[in-house]
Amino acid sequence: MHNAQGQQGRGIALMLVGVACLSVNDALAKVLTQSYAPLQILFLRNVIALPVAVALAWRMGGAGALRSYRPWAHVLRGALWIGATVLFFSAIRQMGLAEATALVFVAPLFITALSALFLGEKVGWRRWGAVVAGFIGVLIVLRPGAAEFRAVALLPVATALLYAALMLGARWVDRRESLWTMLLYLTVTSGAMSACLVPFVWAPVSAGDLWLFAMIALFGTAGMALITQAFRLAPAGVIAPLDYTALLWATGLGWLFWAEVPDALTLLGAAIIVASGLVTILRANRADRAG
Repeated sequence: MHNAQGQQGRGIALMLVGVACLSVNDALAKVLTQSYAPLQILFLRNVIALPVAVALAWRMGGAGALRSYRPWAHVLRGALWIGATVLFFSAIRQMGLAEATALVFVAPLFITALSALFLGEKVGWRRWGAVVAGFIGVLIVLRPGAAEFRAVALLPVATALLYAALMLGARWVDRRESLWTMLLYLTVTSGAMSACLVPFVWAPVSAGDLWLFAMIALFGTAGMALITQAFRLAPAGVIAPLDYTALLWATGLGWLFWAEVPDALTLLGAAIIVASGLVTILRANRADRAG
């Protein structure tokens, strides 16, 4: 009993640190987008992170973790990852971190809707209610038709849709492959595909920016690895809601470095999105346990 509680505690700690790392990754990306195209940032991050991803997969899963039984699944997921990352980096170039992060948190609602509409999963009225409420929260943040509406705010919503497809795409991966294999091939495939496109947007890299690219690779890889391990140590129902702590980090980092302060309507919409996402996650986990 004590061992299980200790393992769950470690999982919670890893999730919190992992989310913080990814939040720092986003802040670094916001800095770099002022000088480089999002695709170039993604490409260089993957190139720097690849040796670390290989070492992690080998260390955690042995030589077998380097093998894929369905490479095409990873190629499709890599393409979705490129799309989601480029859209999000494009958004935070022009938007506040907190506002963009709040809109991305509509992803669990997209996962619920896509699962019901395309995968035939049974979704109860409470989860559908949470989906509707969440999209009302999105409309509050976006304010379509109002003077404050900005088209760029649609980019994080599109990011969330692609991210939801990426998460559901994990079902395409062979069950014999570990989470570490998935992490490795996400880095490999997105790096290889972005390499084909990056010459069209390439800008010379300043020597003074090299440390920023190194840091974004470090924090991005560390965040994904820590979160992956967290889900191995503790139940998803305990771990997944902690992802919303990213909104606290995004708000704090945005205020500290760019003097960004979300207005009252953005905070209200974000609160509705987070509450809806939490309901969706908790209800989905309850349904999984019942099944």
